[in-house]
Amino acid sequence: MPSALILVANGTEEMEFVITYDVLVRAGIDCTSAFVSDNASAFPTPSSVVTCSRGVKIIADIDLRDLEKPREYDALIIPGGAQGAETLSGSSVVQQLVQDYYKSGKLVGMICAGSLVALRASIPRTAITSHPSVKNQLQNDFDYKEDSVVVSNNLITSRGPGK
Repeated sequence: MPSALILVANGTEEMEFVITYDVLVRAGIDCTSAFVSDNASAFPTPSSVVTCSRGVKIIADIDLRDLEKPREYDALIIPGGAQGAETLSGSSVVQQLVQDYYKSGKLVGMICAGSLVALRASIPRTAITSHPSVKNQLQNDFDYKEDSVVVSNNLITSRGPGK
């Protein structure tokens, strides 16, 4: 069965995480959610409890630091949400994971502001899109497109849900 690793951090956009996870499971893809800590959480919670951008709490399947074989999935998904995207893009572990998936030809999906991870992971210049709020950070290093979804080899980016 195909598998996907979906990263989640405090401030991740609920829709972008939950709907993606749900659609992939309905498509027969085995999904695992992995929490990426920001080390500055506003509320003391167990490491697997994520407070999303609108206050919804999600329990991740595992903390990314505890995942034994994070490179064994078929796809890596990076949801957006401003604070979540900053945490994910600022993580050296996530940056390396994205590089490894991209270089090995595995699917890498980035939603909305999650496309910032491509920049911080030093993905080579390619076509990309994102939420308009982070366009200025990406347009000089990538072939920025205004399209709703951009597929560039194994990198799939989108502007956001329903855009």
